[in-house]
Amino acid sequence: MADKKQSRTIEEAMKSLDAIVTQLESREISLEDSFKVYQEGMELLKYCNSKIDKVEKKMLQMDENGELSEF
Repeated sequence: MADKKQSRTIEEAMKSLDAIVTQLESREISLEDSFKVYQEGMELLKYCNSKIDKVEKKMLQMDENGELSEF
């Protein structure tokens, strides 16, 4: 299951986060289950942040001379 979490896209992870928020806002979830769901959400959030950080490090910026440099 960890492999599936690592191979998902940011969009898929964000959809899962939306579903988790909906679950947590529901009055149907027990306190114990809400802790488990919250922990899963935090792991997804860390995953998304990691993916975004990797993309930001790879991005290039073009200066006024048309040269590319990493930022």
